[in-house]
Amino acid sequence: MSELLLFDDIFKVEDVDPDGKRYDKVSRIVARSEKCDMYMLLDVNTEIYPMRKNERFLMTLSPSLVLKTKDGPVSIQDKFEYIMHGRLYNITNEGCSKSQLEVEIYASFGGLQLMLRGHASHCVKFVIDQKLFLLLRKLES
Repeated sequence: MSELLLFDDIFKVEDVDPDGKRYDKVSRIVARSEKCDMYMLLDVNTEIYPMRKNERFLMTLSPSLVLKTKDGPVSIQDKFEYIMHGRLYNITNEGCSKSQLEVEIYASFGGLQLMLRGHASHCVKFVIDQKLFLLLRKLES
């Protein structure tokens, strides 16, 4: 399934609201992925989907909730607990390590922000102004 998605990896929450809590219903989580070693900042509506330090979760970015496979269309939304729809608005390497080929991906989901930083090879499927679904599912520790 992963070749049909833009990105998917397992993340571990390293911190919640590192700069303090700014909004009642939203927290900013800091997480790092296990497979691709990607760094992520993500705003989550924690009133409906609480996130805690050291929790592990699967995060997927997809252009659609229905993937086209050789066996026909497959819905992926039932496999996840939290879904946001938004748009990728920036890809940059400013402020990234020059010794490595790092990029930062920025997306907005109705004002909730995503920043994903890591090696450019993991971000080749992204383009500016691309519509995205961000899907989360917590994993057992």
